Amino acid sequence: MSDELFAALRQSVIDGDAVQSATLAQQALDDGVPPLDAIEIGLVPGLSYVGEQFGLGELFLPDMMLAARAMQKALDILEPELQAQSAQRKVVGRVVIGTVKGDIHEIGKNLVGMMLSTSGFEVHDLGVDVAPDRFVEAAREHDADIVGVSALLTTTMLQIRQTIRAL
Repeated sequence: MSDELFAALRQSVIDGDAVQSATLAQQALDDGVPPLDAIEIGLVPGLSYVGEQFGLGELFLPDMMLAARAMQKALDILEPELQAQSAQRKVVGRVVIGTVKGDIHEIGKNLVGMMLSTSGFEVHDLGVDVAPDRFVEAAREHDADIVGVSALLTTTMLQIRQTIRAL
């Protein structure tokens, strides 16, 4: 039964079906499937496939956004149980990510954060309109290996340089 459930979780992410992915995540918990298995065997391969297809030009940004949303809805159900069981995912590294001061765009940041998270990184999302000193503070606080700085507006791209200098 688990193999079918893992395949269905994978497909729900590929299809960008957030309702289905949440339903299947709950079913996995109800069936006694370890939440880490649901994530690593079911969900992550689905998002990886979407990423590969995006890279090949077969899928597009809206497809990535839908897949990321489906993944997040399932994680919203699985993560609390994962923490309750004190199961630890292998952390590849720690990332602090945010959109620079003056910019409120977050689609790209959210996609990158989701991809990093599902690839084993511990991601600390600072949100939007983040001042350079907040990036520095968070990088120290979380002992970050990587700091991801996002900007969409050309008028805020200078904030990237200021953030790098602050770091």
